[in-house]
Amino acid sequence: MSNAPSNTASEAALSALYQEMILDHYRRPRNKGTLDHADATVPMRNPLCGDELTLELEMEGDVIRDVRFTGRGCSISQASASMMTELVKGKHAGEIERLRERFRSMVMGDAEAAGDESLGKTRALSGVARFPARVKCALLGWSALEHGLDEAIAAARERESARERERAPERAGAQTIAEHDGE
Repeated sequence: MSNAPSNTASEAALSALYQEMILDHYRRPRNKGTLDHADATVPMRNPLCGDELTLELEMEGDVIRDVRFTGRGCSISQASASMMTELVKGKHAGEIERLRERFRSMVMGDAEAAGDESLGKTRALSGVARFPARVKCALLGWSALEHGLDEAIAAARERESARERERAPERAGAQTIAEHDGE
């Protein structure tokens, strides 16, 4: 019986800490702004509440070298984007996809995901699960990230293909010259 009050007190303290973390990221967002050389720019909007966000990614292979966002909206959407940018910078696309899936599970109410330390500060948003109308707010930046990674990776593949096509005539010409010299 003595555990119940301390559990309630510790839950209240954790909830207050999470709320303060969310407000801090809302008031002083990290990685807010634009990139000079973005590989992907993805605008997203939540038509239900009016939240708007544009995410920009700078990639190095399949690793996020830098990420920034601009936008306006509720504290949940803006804090979530701020926390997400801190979490994913420097990570590979595969790792980011796993984090994105875990985050989505967490805001949908998965208690195990809420305890996943790999989600870092974004765990402060676990309480969003109690407010279904706010889940889309929390996922807005993550949806932009998913589309942005797809766009950036596709663009990188296209650039590599273009470089290969440019090199192909050079190699073909070199072979022709070598064949000619051998005659």
